[in-house]
Amino acid sequence: MAPLRFSANVSWLFPELPGLPARLRAAGSSGFRAAEVGWPYAEPPEALARAAREAGLQLVLINTPPVPFPHRIHLMAGRVPQGADRAAVRGEMETVFLENLRHAAGVLAQENLVGLLEPINTRLTDPQYFLDTPQQAAAILQKVGRPNLQLQMDVFHWQIMDGNLTGNIREFLPIVGHVQVAQVPGRGEPSSPGELNFPYLFQLLEDEGYKGFVGCEYQPQGDTVEGLSWLRSYWDRRGHPQAGQ
Repeated sequence: MAPLRFSANVSWLFPELPGLPARLRAAGSSGFRAAEVGWPYAEPPEALARAAREAGLQLVLINTPPVPFPHRIHLMAGRVPQGADRAAVRGEMETVFLENLRHAAGVLAQENLVGLLEPINTRLTDPQYFLDTPQQAAAILQKVGRPNLQLQMDVFHWQIMDGNLTGNIREFLPIVGHVQVAQVPGRGEPSSPGELNFPYLFQLLEDEGYKGFVGCEYQPQGDTVEGLSWLRSYWDRRGHPQAGQ
């Protein structure tokens, strides 16, 4: 079984450094070979591409709206209007979302890009977010029926909404295009105190044959580099994937 490939989410990691180019350089010097950015639009795309290239990083994920990089794109769902009953507006919101996804899938396919749907928990993070469980996202993906749309699994959100991570990972991993990790409930490093047993989850992903990236989207509890001891331990134990793998 090949070791997992980890990517540094520089919208979250290295908050002690100003600007995304500096964070990309820090990710490269910390041993990452891939990075992701939540919202890169405050920076010129050329500067980010140059910084990633100089740091030896592959840029593998951003959130919408897209910029011209060859990677996956998180297509964010809308929010239930404040004061509205979720059940009452669900059908109308899903219809609009399906129309938007079909359009987005066509645009992305022209550039050979993959779109991702990420359920975000409505218990802690965003009570109004429309897409909040893997079951709902999988059903929408089935209705859209586009091969270049996949599921984004953030175990932080999945644990808070449904638990049952072993069962859900095994059920939905065939349609997962990207994974993100953070401890629950504090959203810190995988090694920080919390509910999740990450050595077990990483082994589960390996055993189930996951080949994509595992994004480190968490809030460092202290210095980012010091907090990466969990990842260095993983690399020491399982090896560091070669570039291009």
